[in-house]
Amino acid sequence: MFESVLVANRGEIARRVIRTVRRMGLRAIAVYSEADADLPFVQEADEAVLLGPASPAQSYLDVEKVLDAARKSGAAAVHPGYGFLSENADFARAVIDAGMVWIGPAPEAIVQMGDKINARNLMENAGIPVAAGTREPVTTLEDALRAAEEVGYPLMVKTAGGGGGIGMGVAYDDASLTKAFEQASRAAARFGGGAAILLERYIERARHVEVQILGLADGTVVALGERDCSVQRRHQKVVEESPSPGITPELRERMLAAAVRVGEAVGYRGAGTVECLVDADKQDFVFLEMNTRLQVEHPVTELVTGSDLVEHQLRIAAGEVYPVEVAPRGHAIEFRVYAEDPKRFFPGPGKISVWEEPSGEGIRVDSGYVAANTVTPFYDPLIAKLCVHGATRAEALERGRAAVAAFRVEGPKNNLPFCAELLDHPEFASGDYDTGLVSRMRS
Repeated sequence: MFESVLVANRGEIARRVIRTVRRMGLRAIAVYSEADADLPFVQEADEAVLLGPASPAQSYLDVEKVLDAARKSGAAAVHPGYGFLSENADFARAVIDAGMVWIGPAPEAIVQMGDKINARNLMENAGIPVAAGTREPVTTLEDALRAAEEVGYPLMVKTAGGGGGIGMGVAYDDASLTKAFEQASRAAARFGGGAAILLERYIERARHVEVQILGLADGTVVALGERDCSVQRRHQKVVEESPSPGITPELRERMLAAAVRVGEAVGYRGAGTVECLVDADKQDFVFLEMNTRLQVEHPVTELVTGSDLVEHQLRIAAGEVYPVEVAPRGHAIEFRVYAEDPKRFFPGPGKISVWEEPSGEGIRVDSGYVAANTVTPFYDPLIAKLCVHGATRAEALERGRAAVAAFRVEGPKNNLPFCAELLDHPEFASGDYDTGLVSRMRS
């Protein structure tokens, strides 16, 4: 095992990775921007290196600055967290070329799965079900309109690269396709994803269900269960739970097996997530994409399996060979706590005057802030992840209601009122919901 790990990230995920790194007796090195100097992850690391100004381009996304921090601090390995450089194959190669251990999959796997069109075609060739859609990049509106005639409406329109639901839109006719195509193209240009757009048949009543896999050092791929991520605003996840209350045992078995085949098809090593869309009415699924990193919602898998996914990442990256047994227990739910308006979901940064986290049996909070910290407008507005676990879904829901009520955040706007509203909504409470739930709640 290497002796030190530089965490190339910020906020709650940096704090969470540092926690495991230090528990394992390794030296944790943080990097930070000027805007984040007072955040907990900086103080909790064994060493912290300033990258530069608040702008991500001048700090967390600056490959040379991050590599220089790793060299100067003597880091033996680099953990990218999620977002920022976590799925940047060039950064992964640079870490490896600098003689450090990359805590993630091989750069080749990142490249293969990073382009949604390439990944989709690769999975189709491997016998994994995919939705009807374009097999080549769509770069002009004229091409998109022609493709729509072949595939048929409704269509999901999204960038071929990138993730997080940014730029996605649904088209029901030529007029809405024109609008969605322009929106996706702008997002692709803004986030450096190139001009390629992917069109796929849209499933009207869909659930977004993903499978957590581990590619072990000996080549074995195992599935650690699924997470339901269907509670979304603007195609971005807000609440996740495991196991999914919306799939049958037979469908679960097929999805887990398919996810393992996905990992095997690319020789995957480390923690990864195979995302699928489930037709809630037909109880069937199609491959959506693969995230070659740790997911925001990984705590729900940890709670139902009793495992530490960051520890798995570290041990796999170190080349350790060991068995992984999966014995899920109970039910877990994660609520993403954002500094945003709970009605319209617009970011609402500000200084935190009160921060009181809930605690108790079955409650876990992964937070990036404490009282007196300031949530700035420079980064994603996620401020904490409130997770609950119970023997049953009903018990997890009750703990969720109590924990949300006990979580006090004052200063910036936050979406805790929305979480409370969701918990009392009949569709969510019953477990019979789909990706359109939040839109219906706000219509």
